[in-house]
Parts: sequence; C-alpha cells; structure tokens
Amino acid sequence: MRRSYDVMFVSSNRHKYSESQEILESFGISLGFFRSDLLEIQSDSVYEIAKNKALDAYAKCKKPVIIEDDALVVKSLSGFPGPYSSYVFKTIGNAGIVDLVKKSRAAHFSAVIAFCDKKKKPVLFEGITHGAISKKPKGRGWGYDPIFIPAGKTQTYAELEEKNAVSHRYRALAKFASWFANRQ
Repeated sequence: MRRSYDVMFVSSNRHKYSESQEILESFGISLGFFRSDLLEIQSDSVYEIAKNKALDAYAKCKKPVIIEDDALVVKSLSGFPGPYSSYVFKTIGNAGIVDLVKKSRAAHFSAVIAFCDKKKKPVLFEGITHGAISKKPKGRGWGYDPIFIPAGKTQTYAELEEKNAVSHRYRALAKFASWFANRQ
C-alpha cells in the first residue's frame, strides 16, 4: 500500500530531503521524496532558479511539490559563490572556499523553498542564517556544513546537534509550513 503525503520533496539530494522531512514533521506536514535531477537555469537569482526548478519538479512528479535552492554568500568575496554554490562545491569544495577567504569571514546562508502544484504558480519562502566561514573544515557533515558557523554559535553546522533548529532551511520551511497550514 502506498503512503499518501501532503507534499513531495523533489531533489537528487537525499540529505536535504532528510533534514526537510524532520523539520516539516515537527509542523505536522508529511513529506515524501521524489528523486530527480532538476533543470537548473543559469541565473544570478536564487529566486529565479527556484521558480524554474519548482515548475520542472511539478511537471515530473504531477503532485504538489517543494524544492529547495540555496546559496552560501561570503561578504568578502562579493557574494560568491551565491547561486553558484552547488557548482563551486563540486569544483573547489570546502577547502577551496576556506582558501579564498582572506579578509572578513562574514557570510550568510540562504534557502529558498518553492512550492508548486497544479496551479503552476510557484510560491517562494526564504530563510537566512547569518554567520561566518570557519578557518578550516570541522565536523562530519555534508555540503558546506563543515565550514559555516551560524551567528551566536562557536561550532559549524556539521558540529551542531541542533542544526535543524537554527538553519536557513529551517527558517524557510517554517515560513512554508505556516503558509501551507493556512492556505485554502
């Protein structure tokens, strides 16, 4: 018997899904996973990338979906890698970012959650967590988690047990959950 979900998370990244599922469960929303590589347009706007991904996700899944696109924004690097975070991670990784940061280590992480259903008008929710880039990768985690220290903390996302309570993803999903509960 197939389980019915409130919404499907479409991504090729199981880590993002697992964190999102745990977060949305706390809001009473059941989240399924639809594994798919999504069309990612080249844009300087995380919002435009997320909107296009959401439309592609709905076209593939044919159920209400959410996708996430995120950006690591380093102030001293003029906002780099920003919307190119995934590509930059694949090419130079955490060590490359740490090597590039010579001045201010100030940074923020932004997550944009895009919801799309049969209306085909994506609705977007952004969450931002300010912080800094560590001097070296610390902890066991995925993506940029070993080098991002959220404001008010001394540990990287990868070292924090309560990452889901302070992350950019949590902030965006909390906004989505509030909207989702009150729509209709």
